Amino acid sequence: MIVHKLLPAFLIAAAALAAAPARAADLTIYSGGAVQNALAEVATLYEKKSGSKLDISYMPMGPLMQKLGEGAAPDLVVLSDDRMAAATKSATVDAASITDIGRVAIGVAVNAKAPYPDISTPEALKQALLSAKSIVYIDPARGTSGAYVAKMIEQLGIADAVKAKTTLGSGGYVIEPVGHGEIELGIHQITEILPVEGAKLVGPLPAPLQKETLYQGAALAASPRKAQGRAFLAFAASPEMRQVFVAKGFLEKP
Repeated sequence: MIVHKLLPAFLIAAAALAAAPARAADLTIYSGGAVQNALAEVATLYEKKSGSKLDISYMPMGPLMQKLGEGAAPDLVVLSDDRMAAATKSATVDAASITDIGRVAIGVAVNAKAPYPDISTPEALKQALLSAKSIVYIDPARGTSGAYVAKMIEQLGIADAVKAKTTLGSGGYVIEPVGHGEIELGIHQITEILPVEGAKLVGPLPAPLQKETLYQGAALAASPRKAQGRAFLAFAASPEMRQVFVAKGFLEKP
């Protein structure tokens, strides 16, 4: 009988809890996708330490900059250094808050069950691309590495030869089809290769062709929470968090 008397009160409390609005984020962040695997872990550690709630949206640089241009107003952005320079010039970000997050190199991926192709030299990479039955990299209009890869392929003199067998990804982990065995070879930033199930990193592009991208964080100039944003950026740039970034594929030095 006691249980029956308590049950309605329990149901009322549960219903009220379910109807309660979710807690608003203390900081909203827009970040390039190459940073996702590491930044998500750093954000979780920061939330536990500070009690703050972070709302992070990850996207390619093209769509991210478009959203900012259309008036989106997160508290923080994490951008490639060239996009950060543009955002600084337009006074979109608080220049004094700019913080280096880390550098990312571009690599080559194949299916986990496939043999490793030779990509040790520019000529070896050229032959690997010509030999591959299918290739994927991110659409140059959307992603940081895609624009570079397209130019690199042109410089290797094989743009026409590989065009018909190339798929352009729209965002996210664009080499997932490599992990699924649907595409033979993928070229993407290493931080976006390592998390993909079923795919393996062959290695970075050969040194003469390598492109490293520096990612930086900054508070938006119009954000009312610039102090909180700077606190998070300082945490992300700490020596302890540097090890998290390195473990996720970032280079040792930012």
